[in-house]
Amino acid sequence: MVLTEKRRLGSKDGPPHLVVVVTLHAGVDAAAVAKLLCSEGAGGLVRQERCVSGVAESFGLILPRFKQRFTLVRPDTADLYALLDLAKMADSLVFVLDPTEGWDSYGDYCLSCLFAQGLPSHVLVGQGAPELSGKRRVESKRALAKILEYRFPDSRLFPLDTEQDALLILRHLSAQRQRKLGFRSRRPHLVAQSVSYTPNTSAPGGAPATGLGTLHVSGYVRGCPLQVDRLVHLTGYGDFQLSQVDAPVDPLPLIFPTTRTAKPGKEGEVARFIESFLRVLMKADPARRESLQAEAEVDPMDGEQTWPTDTELVEAEEARKVKKLMKVPKGTSDYQASWIGEELDGDAESCDDEDDEDDDDDDSQTAGSLCGSDEEQEELSPTEPTGADQRYDDHIDEEEEGEGLKRYREARAHELFPDEVDTPLNMPAKNRFQRYRGLKSFRSTPWDPMENLPPDYSRIFQFKSFDRTRRRILAEAAKEEEGAMVGWYVTLHIIDVPPSVMEGVAAGRPLVVVSLMPHEQKMSVMHLLVRRQPNNKDTIKAKEELVFQCGFRRFRASPIFSQHTTADKHKMERFLRQDAPTVVTVYAPITFPPAGTLVFKQRDDGMQDLVATGSLLSCDPQRVVLKRLVLSGHPFKINKHSAVVRYMFFNREDILWFKPVELRTKWGRRGHIKMALGTHGHMKCQFDNQLRSQDTVMMNLFKRAYPRWTYDPYAPIPLPWVKSELSEEIEDADMD
Repeated sequence: MVLTEKRRLGSKDGPPHLVVVVTLHAGVDAAAVAKLLCSEGAGGLVRQERCVSGVAESFGLILPRFKQRFTLVRPDTADLYALLDLAKMADSLVFVLDPTEGWDSYGDYCLSCLFAQGLPSHVLVGQGAPELSGKRRVESKRALAKILEYRFPDSRLFPLDTEQDALLILRHLSAQRQRKLGFRSRRPHLVAQSVSYTPNTSAPGGAPATGLGTLHVSGYVRGCPLQVDRLVHLTGYGDFQLSQVDAPVDPLPLIFPTTRTAKPGKEGEVARFIESFLRVLMKADPARRESLQAEAEVDPMDGEQTWPTDTELVEAEEARKVKKLMKVPKGTSDYQASWIGEELDGDAESCDDEDDEDDDDDDSQTAGSLCGSDEEQEELSPTEPTGADQRYDDHIDEEEEGEGLKRYREARAHELFPDEVDTPLNMPAKNRFQRYRGLKSFRSTPWDPMENLPPDYSRIFQFKSFDRTRRRILAEAAKEEEGAMVGWYVTLHIIDVPPSVMEGVAAGRPLVVVSLMPHEQKMSVMHLLVRRQPNNKDTIKAKEELVFQCGFRRFRASPIFSQHTTADKHKMERFLRQDAPTVVTVYAPITFPPAGTLVFKQRDDGMQDLVATGSLLSCDPQRVVLKRLVLSGHPFKINKHSAVVRYMFFNREDILWFKPVELRTKWGRRGHIKMALGTHGHMKCQFDNQLRSQDTVMMNLFKRAYPRWTYDPYAPIPLPWVKSELSEEIEDADMD
């Protein structure tokens, strides 16, 4: 089976060998590399040009000597999404390096993305070495070998300056061992080689047209057999249904039959002869075709109580007749007074709904207190800016700089005082923190995962056993032997597609089609295990909108972060940590692992930064993520086993409300509230040992946290990477 799979690639029974040429340095000539690989001196015969839709430099190549056929593609490296989409579908990558520097800063950025999503078989190619003198050639070769040890420790560097070098590289590509990528080998996929669009004239049932249409995509089936009843995913656009699959003539056959030239007047017969080969392979069965339903149907009455009994009605009527004593303005009627009471209750509820926003305000207040007030800071006399300073300031956005400073101060405050917030003075703490509760032991105290779920949980799907379902579906996919087989050149009829897909193809972006497994169009709670990029120092806050690429999907979402542990409860992180792996939780369509994950952050100028990489962990809506909040107090009077604590609360009612919660100190003491003293928030606390005067008394409160539902399958296209003058000046300053 292994030999058959290896020999099928590039042969007449399999798809052409898809080779993507990637330039990692701005100084190399990528066009010359593609020209050498497609030259007749290398033994190749170019049968197609622009054979990949959306990519100008793509060629269909046949090597009669090796009985192989190749599809060579050279994408625009500045378009990161196009590069990643083609690289995840490629059989082999050809990395073109500079003979002295290897790769530049952007080339290293591209390598980080490619390694994170999964690197297929690759070849390293050096260009321009013969132009160097003998001594410089030896030095550059030694320096390049040292650079390659970091990324490619066991790879060989091939020269590519002549047609003979190109022939050796093509031979190596056809014979080298292929790396398997799990997320694509288990799913049928194809790279669009021909794309056309037919708008719908009318919707089903005679309704007016909806602005959608049918997309006709032609390409070679790869991975495993393709089923017409399964959904397909267009990377960057969403999920769609198939209506039928056709089998047109293969545009790149390895063996051509000998045919005579058609006589004048016989063109119509030749066209009808070719059309006779266009046959319909499969048509979708509406009864078996998978639905596009991504969210569960929400029943607003689900979970509601039954009609109250007569006893409950009588009790409610008696409770309504009980008058509450409250101060109202003079001349207010009973009807108006009842509304005033409801408004006061509504204010308390609104404070609870804005809990997250209040936490953010507390963080910002804590961060601001670290830097002191403006009056305490010394005023510096202004100096005359030089020309270099003025040029440097021209590239700085003051608003973005101020926002970055605010984020940095919040992260710094969280690092020095983790999860600590100030108790509000203008409202009771029991109202401000009414959703929080205390835990005697974070490890062993139980927490019901089905308790007080948000309304968004009624829209998602959940497996009884995700691992068992995953094993069953992957086993069924491995046994699939029906449908369009691997290596066939087919045309997919994808229905109800928006015209924006054709706009992307016309703009020069490749189109990738992936067939989905069962349930992979449904929304659920996905968990991704990621680690921060070492060279990225931006502050990433929880519930901030980020761009994700998980396997074949690319989308926007607002995640939450939590620690990666084996317990049944996991502590939420307010910021994406630099020093440890973090679990990212988002609302997203179900995807069966394995799948690589890339996390990008969108800048204000349209550029995107890679902030984290990792892999898909699991799909588990019952994974409990707890947000911790720490209230701190200061010991006022210290006795042998007790102390008077202040500044944690500011009224007697709050002390009595939080009395059951256990206390602890930064020096490891544990205790509890014994009684309230006075009405200004002083309380007597009992501890297991005597406190020290420099110790701090703390109370830990917890509540369950959920991500925000901001899922958007249309990820923004980043602007092409351009090295700015500001980055050049920064690099020059670092060198100085």
